[in-house]
Amino acid sequence: MSERGFDVALIGHFAVDKITTVDGKTVPAHGGAVYYGGLNLARLGYRVAVITRLRRDDFWRLDELRTEGIEVFATASEETAGMENIFLSKDRDKRICKSLGFAGAFTAGELPDIVACLTLVIPICAGEVDLELLRTVSARGPVGLDVQGFVRFAEGDDVVFHDWPEKADGLAHVRYLKADDTEAEVLTGTRDLRFAARELASLGPAEVLITHKEGVLVYAEGSFHEVRFSPQRVLGRTGRGDTCFTTYCAKRLSEDPATAVRYAAAVTSLKMEDPGPFNRRIEEVEERLRS
Repeated sequence: MSERGFDVALIGHFAVDKITTVDGKTVPAHGGAVYYGGLNLARLGYRVAVITRLRRDDFWRLDELRTEGIEVFATASEETAGMENIFLSKDRDKRICKSLGFAGAFTAGELPDIVACLTLVIPICAGEVDLELLRTVSARGPVGLDVQGFVRFAEGDDVVFHDWPEKADGLAHVRYLKADDTEAEVLTGTRDLRFAARELASLGPAEVLITHKEGVLVYAEGSFHEVRFSPQRVLGRTGRGDTCFTTYCAKRLSEDPATAVRYAAAVTSLKMEDPGPFNRRIEEVEERLRS
């Protein structure tokens, strides 16, 4: 853990989502990568800062983060971000996403004067973070990026994917890159995850992490590391990628890629067993690693 400031700072919209299951039931839920990733890292023992935007009337929702020891830096916006996740199968792998709100773009002036070992830029949709802000953040230290914030667009109520025209410039400022299999195909034109990982790494990231239905693939230091997820049940599909990426990046502060990806897969598997963010004992993670 860092003796100065934070281990990890997270930048992205805090969301108020709706979860609609295959049987038609809809429930409200907090969401966004800063929510799933922030609580995950705090519960794993890391010192975490969250930089976010949402309506002032929703600031009370951030208390859930603060009660876990997370320091929150929030800017008021006209809307609070949100997604409706409509699941089409009982295993919750197939889903449709619809936009419920957008909290606007971050500016350099909203970045707090803090020190973090690593900053994770983890937007929900395109428009939250631009290339200039990414450059500004990278000038402060190592950056991890969830590329969904540059390829996932809210067009009306629908969520669609487009390639990132500035990806060569943007990825030059990224150490750790995360994409899921759909996003990797949008960026590279191939469904071959290993080929896609190499292509993305060639644009600048030192390490590329790609999540998919069965598990997670990491390309780092010229080698591939692939681990399957092992949930005993799947009730918490939402936040899977956020949990995996944040865990991997934080674990890389002290461990090698092979160890970090195994740990990330174990944490993610436990998270998927229940709705909401990761909320299991670290001893359970160690047990899952031994199984």
